[in-house]
Amino acid sequence: MKLVRGAWKILVGIKDFLVLVFMLLFFTMLFVALSAKPNPAAIRDGALLVSLDGALVEQPEEVDPFSRFTGGDVAKQQRLRDVVRALDAAKSDDHVKAVVLDLDRFTGGYPAAISQVAEAVGKVRASGKPVLAYATAYTDDSYALAANASEIWVNPLGGTMFAGPGGTRLFYKGLLDKLGVNAHIYRVGKFKSAVEPYMRNDMSPEAKEAELAIYQPILQQWQAEIAKARPKARIADYLAKPAEVVAAAKGDIAKTNLDLGIVDKLGDRMAFGKRVAEIAGVASGKPLGNFNRIKLADFVAAHPLPTGGDAIGVITVAGEIVDGKAGPGHAGGDTISAQLLKGLATKNLKALVVRVDSPGGSALASEQIRQAILQAKAQGLPVVVSMGSLAASGGYWVSTAGDTIFAEPNTITGSIGIFGVIPTFEKTLAKIGVGVDGVKTTPLSGQPDILGGTNAETDTLLQSAIDAGYARFIGLVAGARKMTPEKVNEIAQGRVWIGGTAHQIGLVDRFGGVDDAIAEAARRAKLDPAKVHAVYLEKEQSGWARLIESFADDSKDEGDWADQPAGADMFARVAIEQRALFAQALGDAKRLAKGGSVQARCLECGALGPATASVEDRTLFEAIAARLGL
Repeated sequence: MKLVRGAWKILVGIKDFLVLVFMLLFFTMLFVALSAKPNPAAIRDGALLVSLDGALVEQPEEVDPFSRFTGGDVAKQQRLRDVVRALDAAKSDDHVKAVVLDLDRFTGGYPAAISQVAEAVGKVRASGKPVLAYATAYTDDSYALAANASEIWVNPLGGTMFAGPGGTRLFYKGLLDKLGVNAHIYRVGKFKSAVEPYMRNDMSPEAKEAELAIYQPILQQWQAEIAKARPKARIADYLAKPAEVVAAAKGDIAKTNLDLGIVDKLGDRMAFGKRVAEIAGVASGKPLGNFNRIKLADFVAAHPLPTGGDAIGVITVAGEIVDGKAGPGHAGGDTISAQLLKGLATKNLKALVVRVDSPGGSALASEQIRQAILQAKAQGLPVVVSMGSLAASGGYWVSTAGDTIFAEPNTITGSIGIFGVIPTFEKTLAKIGVGVDGVKTTPLSGQPDILGGTNAETDTLLQSAIDAGYARFIGLVAGARKMTPEKVNEIAQGRVWIGGTAHQIGLVDRFGGVDDAIAEAARRAKLDPAKVHAVYLEKEQSGWARLIESFADDSKDEGDWADQPAGADMFARVAIEQRALFAQALGDAKRLAKGGSVQARCLECGALGPATASVEDRTLFEAIAARLGL
């Protein structure tokens, strides 16, 4: 019995010890979370640090918070409206002595988003407050922001590399032939190039024509914005013959940039930090090279969205449009429609703004979202569409529900067309000696047959369904834009348009951002735009995810400026893009294998965005790379 009592005491002691450890861990994490979460009261005089780590997006994707502790490369995304709101508030906030743009780990954004942030940076500079930008290497997107700063710094071992829109993409027809995969393509629209990677090994002449029609104006707009913000920068010389110009400086890219007026100062993070400290003050108790900082999250929390007056609902359709439910950064048909219908029922909305930032996706989900928007109209609410960086294909399908459409001059829109892809594997099986046979009672028995291939009857039926879907798409656009179907068909055919041209041909009504759309919605509801506030109808991040994320990010935010990880130079950026390219290829293979519903998606839109794959594709790539030990 003594042995049993002794064993029992040991077990109880272990239990009490584990409970104590758990309680200590819980309260420690709670303390860290409460300390790390955005704290408006923590703001003191200093420089507002805008660290644009990762991509600039309309709505960040949801990332597994525990992945931040694995030591892997976690793709970060910055919410566009938070960055713009912080910059707008910095102009008149007395605590902000300067604004610092840390662009060392910035991977870019779509042209419309970049232009919006660049304009906001320019307004801070125009207000008289210093704006200082730093990067090891500037690309087109990061320099578009930096050009609006008072001082542009670059690492002496770095420099700028301006490539302009365009480049190569992956085509899989040759690989599919070698594997014996037969991709059955059903599409409408001679410019609908989203399926070309599965049916060609190169771009069609029509696709090249369509892409040049949007890439060239985007490059021209980029040059015009740089020239306006920084007239002394001799960008034209650098764009025309970059290799010749750099070779003349014996390969010193940073010095070449300095000589051409593209940057103002050469220096590492230490030197830059000391310069900011002259303006914002030296950080007490920190090593040399640090300065008094205001964290972006704290500053955004200190300047929340207004809440007075009547409510204007804003539903965000961001990312690929998919069937069913989806988290932030993806537009799930069930999720978006449920959020909208719940908002209509509970928020006492006076009008609705539909913020679209999507290359499209499922036609079925696009129609589901459109029908939910029509419920707002049925309740008598004005509906205004605000196009962000992208509103193409399925994104335009959704937009047809609006009373009026706002876009930016460099918004990517159009791509009015649909397609479907069904892979079959009869040739693959034949390569390994596997036969396929069976009995059929009707022409469609067992069809579409992914093992034995489709028959002519099935192909005709599916193409007819695509034709009918395209006719419906054309009809929706014709009704919304007050055009004839014939006129819409002329500007449709899957062709992508830039916002300026889209305005000329009648696909959008006015230029402006989401604030302009909210003001217009208020006017249509017979309200004073100055006396309304936006209510964003979207899922909030879970408390547990916020706790883990704040715990992981706190050490970086509180670390020394000069000791932050160095940004990528030219060669490192190539490596980043290579990984993104492989991640994209895996994502394309996954989408082909999954099939799915009829698609209204824009392929060429992706080439204009950040130099990173989606979080979902990157996660798949990282998992496979880890398995292979890469």
